[in-house]
Amino acid sequence: MHPPVQTFNPTPSMPRLALPAGACDSHVHVFGPAAVFAFDDSRNFTPADAPKETLFALHRQLGISRCVIVQSAIHGFDNRAVEDAIAAGEGRYLGVALAPHDVPDEELQRLKAAGFRGVRFNFMKHLSPAATPEQVMALAHRLASLGMHLQVHFQSDLVHSLAPLLRASPVPIVIDHIGRVDASLGADGADFVALFALMAEPHLWMKVSGIDRIDPTPPYTAGIALARRLVKAYPDRCVWGTDWPHPNHTHVPDDGQLVDALAQIAPTPASMQQLLVDNPQRLYQFPT
Repeated sequence: MHPPVQTFNPTPSMPRLALPAGACDSHVHVFGPAAVFAFDDSRNFTPADAPKETLFALHRQLGISRCVIVQSAIHGFDNRAVEDAIAAGEGRYLGVALAPHDVPDEELQRLKAAGFRGVRFNFMKHLSPAATPEQVMALAHRLASLGMHLQVHFQSDLVHSLAPLLRASPVPIVIDHIGRVDASLGADGADFVALFALMAEPHLWMKVSGIDRIDPTPPYTAGIALARRLVKAYPDRCVWGTDWPHPNHTHVPDDGQLVDALAQIAPTPASMQQLLVDNPQRLYQFPT
């Protein structure tokens, strides 16, 4: 058995950038602790524990006061680790669940009451798909009555085939990590062109997280350029996240450096306020 993989930097740098009050990290995960919340048997690797206490400490260091925790495939459909973190977050932490496409309405209602605002589906080669795109869209109609959204994580070339279904969604759709495009291809890359066009739909939202995934070389200049382009073009439908603790990655990013990149992604106080505070409030409906 391989030892657990350390996926996060335990001593991130202190960011130089001061974030606005109420800043939200809209994409993180929690892993374990495995002794309390078992990892799913179908996981593709075993991470070191990345529990809520470590996440909360990181956010205090970075100047982040609100957060959305996204259920990871490491825990499968068992959302208890995220539920536990939401409960400890005193209204400042919410969640996005993983669930099968045929999840009962009663469970969706329970998740909503527990602080989950959406359901995520992965369409990635390294993660077993939980449903077909058509099954996901069928679930979307049931989410509509609850005021929940869909979050989708897909490899970049799927944007072309998924676009018609995503355009027809009855609920808001949040796209993860700038659609996982290859930032080295720039704004003229075919996948980014399709992604950018898709964002013209008023129910589409973009997470300008993952600059370090679409451009794996610090200081992530190419990734920052695409994130900034999206924020400028669609200022009212972009949110940002660190993606801590960075599973399935090419390297371990410095979370302080990811925060400092925001100075280029949202270069004015107004754009940063919108990206980090106003847009997350509107999308996730944090308690006031």
